[in-house]
Amino acid sequence: MDNYEQTEEDKILRSVGLELMFLTPEKCNSDDGITAVELAKLVNIPLDKVKKKLNILKEKDIVKVKGINPKYWKFNEYNFQRMDEDDEIFRLLCSFDDVDFDKYFSY
Repeated sequence: MDNYEQTEEDKILRSVGLELMFLTPEKCNSDDGITAVELAKLVNIPLDKVKKKLNILKEKDIVKVKGINPKYWKFNEYNFQRMDEDDEIFRLLCSFDDVDFDKYFSY
């Protein structure tokens, strides 16, 4: 992956991953996490694309899923910190050059 040019799919994955990473309890209707529908609305990305990206993050074991209908998604900080630093998804989620943190936090 070229560090300077991210594909549209990378940007979507990054948006979903960062939103989960910085998810505050105030943004969730449940202590178990956030549903894919709620997350899709937050990041303004179609639900089917959000679900695909959630599954990629789940395969990497950096998001946890609880429940069946609805599924609640939560970031797994413990596993994320133990990822290989050369992992493409780890690097994607740690690339903060153009991240607007005000979107995730209210001061």
